[in-house]
Amino acid sequence: MPLSNTRPVASRSPRRSSSGRNSAPVARFVERQIEDPNGIVQTVQVHIGESPLLWLRARGYLSERLYLAGDRLREDWEIAGLGPRVTMVWDAAPMSRGRNRTAPGGVEPQGRQLSACQRFDAAIDHAGPGLSDILWRVVCAGEGLSIAEKALGWPKRAAKLVLGFALERVADYYRIA
Repeated sequence: MPLSNTRPVASRSPRRSSSGRNSAPVARFVERQIEDPNGIVQTVQVHIGESPLLWLRARGYLSERLYLAGDRLREDWEIAGLGPRVTMVWDAAPMSRGRNRTAPGGVEPQGRQLSACQRFDAAIDHAGPGLSDILWRVVCAGEGLSIAEKALGWPKRAAKLVLGFALERVADYYRIA
């Protein structure tokens, strides 16, 4: 599925400024040209805020349990800070005297990040070999199923099935009923 000519499309609802007046509309959709299984190229609008997991859940391909497992894995991945960084990390700034840097839950920010990283690693290990690739690509990186299939060299429509197996194991790890 080649993705060419991606351009933002204005949403139907205008954004309101702090003064209450309408300002420029927010781009919530992008137009993409995709090739369907018959080789016909079509232009479609894609909602940029919708994750592949949410898309699968909305269309009935994922149960609530599997969606929650994937969302929890993505949350741990984000808290652990395992994604690419585009700016300098200022987390190690010296603390001022008398200032409490403890998070609301009583865990220091670095401890929370370390715990999330350990949970993420354990969940990926629990999924087993061969399933971590599809979990990372679809759940964490937000790649579509067809793009992940091509990158992994899998046949068409295999990613949905394998992702389901992987999310079952992750749900077992997180003890999601």
